[in-house]
Amino acid sequence: MGLIWMILVGLVAGWAAGKIMKGSGYGALMDILLGIAGGIIGRLILGFFGFYHGGGLISSIVVATLGAVILVWLVRMLKRA
Repeated sequence: MGLIWMILVGLVAGWAAGKIMKGSGYGALMDILLGIAGGIIGRLILGFFGFYHGGGLISSIVVATLGAVILVWLVRMLKRA
């Protein structure tokens, strides 16, 4: 069940990050992958500062979206360089 949960959270977070960052988009599969990677990044960053200690669906989506936005921003900065 954990894998399905991670994919669903990644899907929502990737979609939300795409809407927030307003770009050309990366497609459905890349949105899911960005959302999953964003969840990992968001947990690491917020956990480091002591703001995130796990939680339910909504907090997981918010953290994953924040991480995905950071990840998309970093990818865009690297493409420009």
